[in-house]
Amino acid sequence: MLFAVHPKNPEPRKIHTIVEYLKAGGVVVCPTDTVYAFVCSAHNVRAIEQVAKLKGAKPNKAELSLICKDLSQLSLYARAIDTASFRIMKHALPGPYTFIVPASTEIPKLFKNNRHTVGIRVPDHPIPLAIVAELGHALVVASVHDPDKVVDYTTDPELIHDHIGHQVELVIDGGIGGLEGSTVIDLTQGAPVVLREGKGPIDELL
Repeated sequence: MLFAVHPKNPEPRKIHTIVEYLKAGGVVVCPTDTVYAFVCSAHNVRAIEQVAKLKGAKPNKAELSLICKDLSQLSLYARAIDTASFRIMKHALPGPYTFIVPASTEIPKLFKNNRHTVGIRVPDHPIPLAIVAELGHALVVASVHDPDKVVDYTTDPELIHDHIGHQVELVIDGGIGGLEGSTVIDLTQGAPVVLREGKGPIDELL
């Protein structure tokens, strides 16, 4: 189902509807500040498996990250982060960045692996932030866009719905999305390491 939501002022009743789908184990396509993405509840293992399947991978192999509403949720999914790393995250977020941080003991349970790191996102976009706030915990997120393929439909929610709408509960129409992914920065190596340059500038950050 294609589900229009105002991109700047998401309607609370529509956010509530989306969250009900997520609580029931559904997978939703959602806009972010970078690209459209598959999202599901981080507390539903079957939904996480479905997101991984949509990406063509097993949960223990898929490139999955978490969307948090702000850094106050970090302690649930990440182990102690040093002061310098936290300062970088606080400066950059909300924004088009994915930070790789040490994973808490919850992550292997959710992702069915022995993963010691996890990607954290706080997108600068009202719709996913409103969803996470209403849901009360993080979303698992994986981009619809494949950076190795040039696929035009992944920026347009109507075309996304036409192509993969039958595989998800909802495709949120929050306007035209982008093609450039987030900048990925690893904070587990002592000094920050840029793993992928994306939409988020790094000049003033590191």
